[in-house]
Amino acid sequence: MIDEFRRLCIEGKIHWTTHGLKRMQARGITIADVKNCIMHGEIIEDYPDDYPYPSALIFGHAIDGKIIHVVCGLDEEIYFITAYEPTTEKFMDDLKTRRQR
Repeated sequence: MIDEFRRLCIEGKIHWTTHGLKRMQARGITIADVKNCIMHGEIIEDYPDDYPYPSALIFGHAIDGKIIHVVCGLDEEIYFITAYEPTTEKFMDDLKTRRQR
């Protein structure tokens, strides 16, 4: 699945929602950061039953090296959902493994 995200990212086939872009701006995450995460990151959670498209949580880095998570759906293009800096409140120290509730 990550290969498909990367192919679509290279082709510029990303659907950016206004809401998603506003959340990114508020969090200090850029489009370049999201693309870097997709191109060099790894899928840490897979959501094949998400509606309307299967989606995934991608662990990676922003351009400045900070760790970010990107959530995207996948169809004939990438559907950007959100991006954020993970915390140890919800993830283990590796920032990849979700804490049990």
